[in-house]
Amino acid sequence: MCEAGGGTATGTVLIENERVRVTEWQFAARGDNTGWHWHDYDYVVVPKFDGILEVDTGGDAPARVETRADAPYFRERGVEHDVINGNDFPCAFVEIELLENGRG
Repeated sequence: MCEAGGGTATGTVLIENERVRVTEWQFAARGDNTGWHWHDYDYVVVPKFDGILEVDTGGDAPARVETRADAPYFRERGVEHDVINGNDFPCAFVEIELLENGRG
Protein backbone atom coordinates (compact mmCIF):
# COMPACT_ATOMS: atom_id res chain seq x y z
CA MET A 1 0.00 0.00 0.00
CA CYS A 2 1.26 3.45 -0.77
CA GLU A 3 1.51 5.58 2.33
CA ALA A 4 -0.62 8.72 2.17
CA GLY A 5 -2.61 10.79 4.67
CA GLY A 6 -2.64 9.42 8.22
CA GLY A 7 -5.89 8.07 9.56
CA THR A 8 -7.10 7.12 13.02
CA ALA A 9 -7.34 3.35 12.42
CA THR A 10 -4.40 1.15 13.41
CA GLY A 11 -2.71 -0.98 10.77
CA THR A 12 -0.47 -3.84 11.94
CA VAL A 13 1.56 -5.80 9.39
CA LEU A 14 1.25 -9.48 10.30
CA ILE A 15 3.18 -11.01 7.37
CA GLU A 16 5.39 -9.43 4.74
CA ASN A 17 7.52 -11.31 2.26
CA GLU A 18 8.19 -11.31 -1.50
CA ARG A 19 4.72 -12.75 -2.25
CA VAL A 20 2.22 -11.14 0.16
CA ARG A 21 1.71 -8.40 2.71
CA VAL A 22 -0.98 -9.14 5.32
CA THR A 23 -2.16 -6.21 7.44
CA GLU A 24 -4.82 -6.15 10.14
CA TRP A 25 -6.73 -2.86 10.34
CA GLN A 26 -8.47 -2.04 13.64
CA PHE A 27 -11.04 0.72 14.06
CA ALA A 28 -11.85 1.65 17.67
CA ALA A 29 -14.95 3.79 17.02
CA ARG A 30 -17.36 5.06 14.36
CA GLY A 31 -15.58 7.43 12.01
CA ASP A 32 -12.09 5.97 12.50
CA ASN A 33 -10.41 5.75 9.10
CA THR A 34 -7.37 4.37 7.29
CA GLY A 35 -6.46 7.71 5.74
CA TRP A 36 -6.27 8.37 2.00
CA HIS A 37 -4.19 5.77 0.19
CA TRP A 38 -3.99 3.53 -2.86
CA HIS A 39 -2.70 0.02 -3.41
CA ASP A 40 0.15 -0.76 -5.77
CA TYR A 41 -1.05 -4.38 -5.94
CA ASP A 42 -4.33 -6.28 -6.20
CA TYR A 43 -5.63 -7.26 -2.76
CA VAL A 44 -8.22 -9.22 -0.78
CA VAL A 45 -10.07 -7.92 2.28
CA VAL A 46 -11.40 -10.30 4.95
CA PRO A 47 -13.76 -8.53 7.37
CA LYS A 48 -13.78 -9.78 10.96
CA PHE A 49 -17.28 -8.41 11.67
CA ASP A 50 -20.80 -8.06 10.32
CA GLY A 51 -21.49 -4.40 9.61
CA ILE A 52 -20.72 -1.40 7.42
CA LEU A 53 -17.55 0.07 5.98
CA GLU A 54 -17.74 3.42 4.24
CA VAL A 55 -15.37 3.79 1.30
CA ASP A 56 -14.66 7.36 0.23
CA THR A 57 -13.24 7.70 -3.30
CA GLY A 58 -13.68 11.46 -3.48
CA GLY A 59 -17.17 11.43 -5.01
CA ASP A 60 -20.33 12.98 -3.60
CA ALA A 61 -20.65 10.62 -0.63
CA PRO A 62 -18.76 7.56 0.62
CA ALA A 63 -20.09 4.20 -0.61
CA ARG A 64 -21.56 2.04 2.15
CA VAL A 65 -20.26 -1.51 1.91
CA GLU A 66 -22.06 -4.19 3.91
CA THR A 67 -19.61 -6.75 5.28
CA ARG A 68 -19.98 -10.23 6.71
CA ALA A 69 -17.43 -11.77 9.06
CA ASP A 70 -14.98 -14.00 7.18
CA ALA A 71 -16.55 -13.24 3.76
CA PRO A 72 -13.61 -12.01 1.65
CA TYR A 73 -13.81 -9.61 -1.27
CA PHE A 74 -11.27 -8.75 -4.00
CA ARG A 75 -10.16 -5.31 -5.22
CA GLU A 76 -7.81 -4.31 -8.00
CA ARG A 77 -4.88 -1.99 -7.45
CA GLY A 78 -4.84 1.71 -8.10
CA VAL A 79 -8.02 3.31 -6.74
CA GLU A 80 -7.32 6.09 -4.23
CA HIS A 81 -9.65 5.79 -1.24
CA ASP A 82 -10.21 6.16 2.50
CA VAL A 83 -11.93 3.38 4.48
CA ILE A 84 -14.12 4.51 7.41
CA ASN A 85 -15.81 2.59 10.23
CA GLY A 86 -19.56 3.05 9.70
CA ASN A 87 -20.55 1.17 12.87
CA ASP A 88 -21.26 2.11 16.49
CA PHE A 89 -18.78 -0.55 17.62
CA PRO A 90 -15.09 -1.36 17.12
CA CYS A 91 -14.31 -3.45 14.06
CA ALA A 92 -11.38 -4.87 12.10
CA PHE A 93 -10.45 -6.46 8.81
CA VAL A 94 -7.46 -8.27 7.36
CA GLU A 95 -6.02 -6.99 4.08
CA ILE A 96 -3.91 -9.31 1.89
CA GLU A 97 -1.89 -7.61 -0.83
CA LEU A 98 -0.74 -9.89 -3.68
CA LEU A 99 2.81 -8.66 -4.23
CA GLU A 100 3.62 -11.20 -6.95
CA ASN A 101 1.06 -9.99 -9.45
CA GLY A 102 3.83 -8.16 -11.32
CA ARG A 103 2.03 -4.84 -11.64
CA GLY A 104 3.55 -2.83 -8.78
